[in-house]
Amino acid sequence: MAVNWAQVFFNSAITGSLYLIGAVGLTLTYGLSGFPNFAHAEFITLGAYIAYSVAAQFGLGPPLALVVAFLCTGIVGFLCYRGVFQVLAKRGATIIHLMVASIALGFVLRYSIGAAWGWEPLYFATVWPTSSLWSRHDIGSIAVTNLWLWLIFAAVALAVTMHFVLVKTKIGKAIRATSSNPELALASGINIQRVIWITWFLGAGLAAIAGVFRGADTRIWPMTGWDMILPMFAVVILGGIGNFYGAIAAAFIVGLAENVGVVALTAMGLSSTYRIGIAFLILIITLILKPQGLAMLFRRG
Repeated sequence: MAVNWAQVFFNSAITGSLYLIGAVGLTLTYGLSGFPNFAHAEFITLGAYIAYSVAAQFGLGPPLALVVAFLCTGIVGFLCYRGVFQVLAKRGATIIHLMVASIALGFVLRYSIGAAWGWEPLYFATVWPTSSLWSRHDIGSIAVTNLWLWLIFAAVALAVTMHFVLVKTKIGKAIRATSSNPELALASGINIQRVIWITWFLGAGLAAIAGVFRGADTRIWPMTGWDMILPMFAVVILGGIGNFYGAIAAAFIVGLAENVGVVALTAMGLSSTYRIGIAFLILIITLILKPQGLAMLFRRG
């Protein structure tokens, strides 16, 4: 059977866009706080559930539901850092302590979500039955939906906006300075804690947006974020920890590798569920051959 490579590349753009939105906050908080936050997965999940709930309860459309999910999850992310990780860091916790604490916090959030909303899958199509998000179109040999087009647009808009913020605004320059050299940033009068607080708020909020898109494209359940977090860590490592520009390139590299890998798996008669192993493979190879990832190519990040 002939492979529709145009569709494969388009699907790669969809996957890369989703990983980009979800991984930006992860790489920035990792770079500033100095540890991998596994609870980021639950920020993704929580954002999807919040959007679903406000849509179901108050009849909000997709744009407003996205805004509410961004704000509410951003606040939760800030509170998690302020109430857990900042306290541990002040008490001399190492990177291992903080990482384990993030895993524990993730379990608490995950099972709290399961207790609040249940473990049965939920679908955005039930709260937005008249939405055109799921309308399909054929562009040549490529099948697309409005949801996928909006996802790609959101990723491009995020990349452009974050570039402007990091390069042109005071807070963006403070984020870059703090990530590159915290001691020098502190000596320059930058309020490092405030910068980290803002970054955790933004990172969790962006994770929520990724969760809404993933939930709208598939389903929502308490493991939604966990299903995405490991490929996102591959993006963070490949792109260079704390490097926004590297994350952009890495997100689409991982997205392309996954979708081309699905073609290869199908050709070998294997299940496409093994695609998750591709992200692990990229992660391992990067750590062995080039631990700094693509950071050396994007020094401005």
